[in-house]
Amino acid sequence: MASRIEDYALISDRLSAGLIGRDGSLDWLCFPRFDSEAVFAALLGTEENGHWRLAPRGGAAICTSRRYRGDTMILETEWAAPGGTVRVIDFMPERDEAPDVVRIVEGIEGRVDMRSELRFRFGYGDVVPWVRSLDGMMVAIAGPDAVWLASDVAHVGRDFASYGDFTVGAGQRETFTLTWNPSYQHRPYPVDPMAALVATERFWQTWSDACTYDGPYRDAVLRSLLTLKALTYAPTGGIIAAATTSLPEEIGGQRNWDYRYCWLRDATFTLQALVKTGYTEEAMAWREWLLRAIAGSPERLQILYGVAGERHAIERELPWLSGYEGSTPVRVGNGAVDQRQLDVYGEVMDTLWLSRSYGLDQEEDAWRLQRGLMTWLESGWKEPDEGLWEVRGGRKHFTHSKVLAWVAADRAVRTVEQTELTGPVDRYRALRDEIHADVCANGYDPDRQTFTQFYGSKALDAALLLVPQVGFLPPEDERVRGTLRAVQGELAVDGMVRRYDTDDTEDGVPGDEGAFIACSFWLADALVLDGQVAAGRAQFERLLSLRNDVGLLAEEYDVHAGRQLGNVPQAYSHLALVNSALNLAQVPTAGKTGPAEQRAARDG
Repeated sequence: MASRIEDYALISDRLSAGLIGRDGSLDWLCFPRFDSEAVFAALLGTEENGHWRLAPRGGAAICTSRRYRGDTMILETEWAAPGGTVRVIDFMPERDEAPDVVRIVEGIEGRVDMRSELRFRFGYGDVVPWVRSLDGMMVAIAGPDAVWLASDVAHVGRDFASYGDFTVGAGQRETFTLTWNPSYQHRPYPVDPMAALVATERFWQTWSDACTYDGPYRDAVLRSLLTLKALTYAPTGGIIAAATTSLPEEIGGQRNWDYRYCWLRDATFTLQALVKTGYTEEAMAWREWLLRAIAGSPERLQILYGVAGERHAIERELPWLSGYEGSTPVRVGNGAVDQRQLDVYGEVMDTLWLSRSYGLDQEEDAWRLQRGLMTWLESGWKEPDEGLWEVRGGRKHFTHSKVLAWVAADRAVRTVEQTELTGPVDRYRALRDEIHADVCANGYDPDRQTFTQFYGSKALDAALLLVPQVGFLPPEDERVRGTLRAVQGELAVDGMVRRYDTDDTEDGVPGDEGAFIACSFWLADALVLDGQVAAGRAQFERLLSLRNDVGLLAEEYDVHAGRQLGNVPQAYSHLALVNSALNLAQVPTAGKTGPAEQRAARDG
């Protein structure tokens, strides 16, 4: 059985990633890309679907501590065993010829009996490969995949698994290097484990040292930024939503989706988080990925893309996997790619407006693309859509979608008014006014004094907490304050905010879900914007306490069970953490330059 979601730590080489539990088991590993088929898939099934456990032998040992080494993505796990203490160091080196996982066992005191237990399974746990010794290494081959293990520890095969037993004493070290390559190519030359450790530590520490944020939550902010960097596909700058697929939003339920794609809904939050913490190069790479991905017909703008900007993400189910704690179906690909979401037009326009404000984008080519988007939106905004949360219960006139359509028009107006770029600004102003009036007339319930999830409904939506943050209405507007009170009263439990009430919204999927962590950070931002700074800070610190022992957050949280839910680590959660910390850090200053204030500013 897989570990609890919060018991996993991430390793990454910024092209692919793996998850290692507190029990020392590498239960999820995709090679050679984030979205490739898993080599180890025990996370979504059983050990028979592939895993690699490296831990003290016999079951009497206790994992006493885990941490990332300094400000890096190098994981260190220490174990207290009957005979002594041992440390396991796990990381993925910066990629050269091929992707690697390096595991180093160090004896700290006494002598500890260790075991390496390997079950290779390709094709998301479905394919048992041919395993043999070749050129002094162990190799597993099936179809297009080959995985090589280099180690001085001998492994023996038994019951379609490989076992390596050894003993490590104080000051001793054993190393293991796992490398993938196409089976039809010559075997890769294995990296030197200790040299790779030094180089990997140097890379991550140098990157972390460039962080300019020095506020009261620096450790949490930097760890979230490191996580975002680890979720970035290095060749393109695209940031995936999470490293996993099909971790459930409800244990035993069907809300299991593939998040190894890049969502446009993250665009503005990503740009602000990176620029305001000193990572201008990463922000520019994200902006360039965005422009390449959305190039084409404006009416075909998608809500998500592949890590290199691929447009297709065909959704299918993997029936041979039993699902995380029995949560089925297990899905790969994401059918939401074919949905219409009007909010992405606002996200793109807002992101490119902010990139110009930060001095990242003065190109007219981008503006020509934006003008094409606006031409479509002038009529397209009136159409229903599936909304921010990708509901599968039919299109509606979602209020948040209309608000973000207003954002698109507003940023188009600002661009013409405040730069040298030209466009039909009178049309953009008229469109902005038309959308604003439409939302206020149809998306607001005066009886309940709150904006509603979609036109004509009584349901709430946590995304409406963003109304003041995007500048649609000021925080002190009574309609905004009424919405804040309604969300607190109906969607929040112990500070944890649900996206919407599944009983009130026909989202096309049975069952319930947990509280959405990013929305819970938005509540902190809304409180700060409303002048309730102490309450906002308390909300933020409550959310910090939900991080696991190595600072990671999943997508959702089960308030009653006290555990994380959904795919992990979730970029949206960590982006929200960074931006909320920046908002709080700017409260005492006169400039009010936190992300929420800047995004909402009517003068740009």
